[in-house]
Amino acid sequence: MEKIKVKIFDGSEKWFEKGMAIFKVLDKSFPDLKNKAIAAKVNGEAVNLNEKLLSDCQLEILTFDSPQGKKIFWHSTSHIMASAVRKLFPGVKLGIGPSIDEGFYYDFDKDTPFTLEDLEKIENKMSDIIKKDYPFEKRKLSKSEALDFFKKENESYKIELLSELDEDTITLYMHNRFLDLCKGPHLLSTGKVKSFKLIKVAGAYWRGSEKNRMLQRIYGISFPNKEELRKYLEKIEKAKERDHRKLGKELDLYSVYDEAGAGLVFWHPKGAIIRRIIEEFWIKEHQKAGYEIVYTPHIAKLDLWKRSGHTDFYTEYMYPSMKAEEEEYQIRPMNCPFHMLIYQSKIRSYRELPFKLAELGTVYRYERSGVLHGLMRVRGLTQDDAHIFCRSDQLKEEVIKLLDFTLYLLKSFGFSGYEIFLATRPEKFIGQKRDWEKAIQSLKSALEKHKLSYQTDEGGGAFYGPKIDLWIKDSLGRPWQCTTIQFDFNLPERFDLTFVGEDGKAHRPVIIHRALLGSLERFFGILIEHYAGAFPLWLSPVQIVVMPVTSEIRDYAQDVVRRLLEKDFRVKLDDRNEKINYKIREAETQKIPYMFIVGKKEKKDNKISVRRHKKGDMGIFDLDDIISQIEEEIKK
Repeated sequence: MEKIKVKIFDGSEKWFEKGMAIFKVLDKSFPDLKNKAIAAKVNGEAVNLNEKLLSDCQLEILTFDSPQGKKIFWHSTSHIMASAVRKLFPGVKLGIGPSIDEGFYYDFDKDTPFTLEDLEKIENKMSDIIKKDYPFEKRKLSKSEALDFFKKENESYKIELLSELDEDTITLYMHNRFLDLCKGPHLLSTGKVKSFKLIKVAGAYWRGSEKNRMLQRIYGISFPNKEELRKYLEKIEKAKERDHRKLGKELDLYSVYDEAGAGLVFWHPKGAIIRRIIEEFWIKEHQKAGYEIVYTPHIAKLDLWKRSGHTDFYTEYMYPSMKAEEEEYQIRPMNCPFHMLIYQSKIRSYRELPFKLAELGTVYRYERSGVLHGLMRVRGLTQDDAHIFCRSDQLKEEVIKLLDFTLYLLKSFGFSGYEIFLATRPEKFIGQKRDWEKAIQSLKSALEKHKLSYQTDEGGGAFYGPKIDLWIKDSLGRPWQCTTIQFDFNLPERFDLTFVGEDGKAHRPVIIHRALLGSLERFFGILIEHYAGAFPLWLSPVQIVVMPVTSEIRDYAQDVVRRLLEKDFRVKLDDRNEKINYKIREAETQKIPYMFIVGKKEKKDNKISVRRHKKGDMGIFDLDDIISQIEEEIKK
């Protein structure tokens, strides 16, 4: 029997019989991994576990612990849900059923809404399908055969999707005689899904367009064991209490008004205070790190966006252009072209590099109404954007500095847990391979210097450069995509950027795009949920509320407020004619860190009674002493 050499995920090499299925390879050499395996990657391509190995290759096993493994697991569960729905409601038409950041959904065209009782029936039918452990079978049909099949099934949405495919051969997956259009890969069988829950039903326009029919979207989650589902459902309950949309309203931080338009954020006074604090901290730290702060317009001639390539690759997210004096203008979806123009405004010497431009630039992107979500997905957003123009010999040092800076900023806001992904060169790319390799090695070196564990997304980079994506973990352990450090070999070419080298000749700079907090809107939403609205003292919009017990103490309370204001604290006087316990409860609800209570005794002794949010009574203090204590807390 002919043998093939397989380079294993642990770095070793083994010999197996040609034509052996991957799950049999696991049986033979990695029995402990067999039950954890979801799918595999052969030479970087994701495949089913029953795929046969036919030549020398590199083999990687995907488990639920990997992002790609989760996506395959969840997408397989969406197929199980779709088959259950079809069994229970034969007239329903199928839309699409992808995995998402947490779980999966499937869109259905059903004349009447799904009820809670319907969801329970669907869950029961799914449990039956899972229990019977039907295999997922990969099928190949010609495009005409696939079209004939879905026409017989009266699946108009599948026919629409098929008609847009250029492939002559179509991949489908079947389990228990349920056949669906899908590239895969999938689990070996339905029985691998040990635990699941259908979460909710929502309306969703077909393909995200309000011009199309409203479908019903069922969301769900699934896991390889019951314990993980139990923990997830507990986390969901906790997350509901931390939902930034709920807290944003309760704490009067921000609003989105229908009268103004969906996805456009209004920062209320308290939210605006937090934003200003973040911006001032951001500017100060960037200046210390050698960045130069710039401000650029919100619109520019359409030709600029053609030159940058945005009209070729980003049109679906751009608002329609507008005309003024026979010129077409475009509201900006990104800041990049403006920074290119500033760099290009004069001849640059190699001595000037690295040249770092930073901007809190507000951009506008068209997002479908169905995907808008509080502060997390909006149409107007302010990016903490920057571009580093440097020489190729400066790459390694600049990326190390950049990662240092990133970790410092995120730690300052209270984040210390991360999921990190390194995306490498795709099949189609621009630039020279040697430049790509140098850039990738610079990213790897920076990650390894900081001893940060990361996953490599082979071929996952954009066509114009490799990147690092850093997801921060909040207090519930939920990951949020935040930092992106992205190389760009495209814009220097498009804008013909150069610098004069030591040899007196023109050379092309390398550009590093980077957004460390992402957008201020999304980052603010993450902060709200991370702290459940109880912001650390340095970020809190109101740090101290002073409460006189009676109106006779108002003068003393006002004096305390004056002294606090002189020390630059953000302080509020609550001198309403209400009982002190009512004021305390309201301050707790508003999550104000400190409450200074003053009565006759405090006035007589020139002291204050101090309470801390969630901790209660701290005792009686001399004002200067508690001020020193609070100042030290802010410094830390």
